[in-house]
Amino acid sequence: MHCSSLPLPPPPHTRRGSTHRGMASFAVSGARLGVVRAGGGGGGGGGPAARSGGVDLPSVLFRRKDSFSRGVVSCAGAPGKVLVPGGGSDDLLSSAEPDVETQEQPEESQIPDDNKVKPFEEEEEIPAVAEASIKVVAEDKLESSEVIQDIEENVTEGVIKDADEPTVEDKPRVIPPPGDGQKIYQIDPMLEGFRNHLDYRYSEYKRMRAAIDQHEGGLDAFSRGYEKLGFTRSAEGITYREWAPGAQSAALVGDFNNWNPNADTMTRNEYGVWEISLPNNADGSPAIPHGSRVKIRMDTPSGVKDSIPAWIKFAVQAPGEIPYNGIYYDPPEEEKYVFQHPQPKRPNSLRIYESHIGMSSPEPKINTYANFRDEVLPRIKKLGYNAVQIMAIQEHSYYASFGYHVTNFFAPSSRFGTPEDLKSLIDKAHELGLLVLMDIVHSHASNNTLDGLNGFDGTDTHYFHGGPRGHHWMWDSRLFNYGSWEVLRYLLSNARWWLEEYKFDGFRFDGVTSMMYTHHGLQVAFTGNYGEYFGFATDVDAVVYLMLVNDLIHGLYPEAVAIGEDVSGMPTFCIPVQDGGVGFDYRLHMAVPDKWIELLKQSDEYWKMGDIVHTLTNRRWSEKCVTYAESHDQALVGDKTIAFWLMDKDMYDFMALDRPSTPRIDRGIALHKMIRLVTMGLGGEGYLNFMGNEFGHPEWIDFPRGPQSLPNGSVLPGNNYSFDKCRRRFDLGDADYLRYHGMQEFDQAMQHLEEKYGFMTSEHQYISRKHEEDKVIIFERGDLVFVFNFHWSNSYFDYRVGCLKPGKYKIVLDSDDGLFGGFSRLDHDAEYFTADWPHDNRPCSFSVYTPSRTAVVYALTED
Repeated sequence: MHCSSLPLPPPPHTRRGSTHRGMASFAVSGARLGVVRAGGGGGGGGGPAARSGGVDLPSVLFRRKDSFSRGVVSCAGAPGKVLVPGGGSDDLLSSAEPDVETQEQPEESQIPDDNKVKPFEEEEEIPAVAEASIKVVAEDKLESSEVIQDIEENVTEGVIKDADEPTVEDKPRVIPPPGDGQKIYQIDPMLEGFRNHLDYRYSEYKRMRAAIDQHEGGLDAFSRGYEKLGFTRSAEGITYREWAPGAQSAALVGDFNNWNPNADTMTRNEYGVWEISLPNNADGSPAIPHGSRVKIRMDTPSGVKDSIPAWIKFAVQAPGEIPYNGIYYDPPEEEKYVFQHPQPKRPNSLRIYESHIGMSSPEPKINTYANFRDEVLPRIKKLGYNAVQIMAIQEHSYYASFGYHVTNFFAPSSRFGTPEDLKSLIDKAHELGLLVLMDIVHSHASNNTLDGLNGFDGTDTHYFHGGPRGHHWMWDSRLFNYGSWEVLRYLLSNARWWLEEYKFDGFRFDGVTSMMYTHHGLQVAFTGNYGEYFGFATDVDAVVYLMLVNDLIHGLYPEAVAIGEDVSGMPTFCIPVQDGGVGFDYRLHMAVPDKWIELLKQSDEYWKMGDIVHTLTNRRWSEKCVTYAESHDQALVGDKTIAFWLMDKDMYDFMALDRPSTPRIDRGIALHKMIRLVTMGLGGEGYLNFMGNEFGHPEWIDFPRGPQSLPNGSVLPGNNYSFDKCRRRFDLGDADYLRYHGMQEFDQAMQHLEEKYGFMTSEHQYISRKHEEDKVIIFERGDLVFVFNFHWSNSYFDYRVGCLKPGKYKIVLDSDDGLFGGFSRLDHDAEYFTADWPHDNRPCSFSVYTPSRTAVVYALTED
């Protein structure tokens, strides 16, 4: 989520009505969830037993119980297996959902020994940036003798090789102790002027690590909160624990006890954790059947309310109902998905296909995990990407939020299927050698009080900051208090849950800029002055959380990838935590798509080559970036994709090959290919594309929605809940009678070229020419020479191209190839021999023909 993007329509967090009455059998994509009524009162038995045992530490919020507190219940009429296709159902009796208002409570720090010192405000400094030569991570070179025809064979045949894929080796899963945090000053001497702030930041990180070690037994144990909070199962029965210090009483209710709030009351410890243990039924079955609905009923300062448990692993909205229901998810062993394939090793260069499960079908519907697994993953592999980044995994009650207004952080979205379906998808991706990255949202939460964390225990400050600091005015959402001990436990455990339970290979952390600054990056223009990063506007608690979560990810999952969405360009962002950095592997190079949109608003006759090069290369030395020309942000309704900026309404009438093209179409297709290749060639060590944009997907994304009343009183018109523009028309890219097909073929050839030569992470990079009059950009990466002619009409014969290495060069990618919708103006069999003729400060050079609006890549060959 881009900090400067248009605000999304707010989720319907003020919904009211019966939560449980009505539909008792409801569907999840890929499965039918049948709910049956529990017999009797669902729960007799004795009251809670007295606690025994415990650990006398200030931050241990619950204590082990030696026995279960509830008596064994006769299960006559008790529900059986319900979360299976074709499961039966009956009507349910339940109580109505009460109105809930949150009551603001004063914030308290829950972190032990919280003696903080305010950071110093520093004088402004201007950072150094890299442009003409960027040192990147070295990579072993592959042979460079094949020409474009070899790539074309892959494109046309679409062969998916099942050769041995590199997989994750067994590595020690140990979180290293903190370092001294001083290496950042060697990497970037300009940070010396902000040593006070940075040393304070690192001391806070070390203090948190020490406190977690002392009170929780280390970050490893601390991040396994899901093993103690929420629902846990043992041989004796089920235990449910919930941190809700604002609640005055609590009871577990659900189908299993006919929603009787007096049947299963909970007890509270001195730390605000409510607990109940439910022993197995007489026949050994669990007291709460798998797939049945559950909630926690609390008497709070804001009144009595029913809430979905904060650690719930699955939540479902029944057809015809508005609220979601928590689902007790504990399938029998024979129904649990067992992973069959090892996780791939992290590749040297990431080529990421950004995806959304729901809109991934060509049909106007919500797609499923299973269909994505069977239909979309093979497409991604064929296109040449090596990672798929999936949005909207965490449950979100409002579909049109694009998954960014999360309500249930541990639950995969039930719109697309079951948790087992998601595991099957990820396992299939691993079989294909694809990394699976999750777009994780820890920057904010939905302000939905009915389904989510907002006002969970009836207070305003449970998981979030109180007052204005706890509300994001543009996103209409709640902001976490990263200085809270239990918030840290919750979020760290959440990150680990997705890596451990679902085998995700890493994360793209959303909205990191909003986290790191109290102004959230709103109405702020970052100029690169270091004082903008290290001052009173920095939320040190949030930065320390990011350091902790990166410690966790890289310590316990050494091959995992951590990408941060930061528009500010904070120094140290991608430097390891032990060296004093924030610890991400990659930063999203968010200035690049903004620059392209800026340029597309004007004629390409006015584009400045130096401006393009500067934007693409303006990143910090030794900090890796994932670059992209456009993502989902640019595809949303109210914005335009690059293809639509270039071709506009002509896309509706002139994309068929059996009818004449137009100058706008010819220009658009040519520039679409050039923009993507120059972005991949110069922009970073990783590349991202949003699904469908590889072939210039027409129109925009518009989720099904009705009219929405905005906080300012205005009404945002709906689209009559239409799915027409909430899908991906992959059939357009596949149709060889449409011009979209050539654009898709070019993107595929581009990905396979990078896979073969690894140019994004090549050690050698040199920009030899950025000529404003000729509109030419020439640069070297590894053994490849890239030649871009952005001129709208001038083609150049005998155009001299400087290079480092002497020898014979051949064309390995040509945007003007007829296969890619070009005009085939170059001979791919031609050979280009260098001369000892220095040019553009390069020791050798060769002459080429460079047609207008083309991008051509030449490779040094050995034959």
